[in-house]
Amino acid sequence: MKGLIKNSGLLLVLIGAIILMVCAFTGNVNNNAVLGLSTALVIVGLIVYIVVNKYVQD
Repeated sequence: MKGLIKNSGLLLVLIGAIILMVCAFTGNVNNNAVLGLSTALVIVGLIVYIVVNKYVQD
């Protein structure tokens, strides 16, 4: 269970990156809601990764 908690930030970053890639391949780069959501996921994922790995130990 701790492994999932420790990797939750990376999962958020990965989901955000996948959304950005899908938007780029489909040409849907003018939809600010989708681009904002994916950017927010990447930023929140980085913050969660740093905070969680600072406090959760193996």
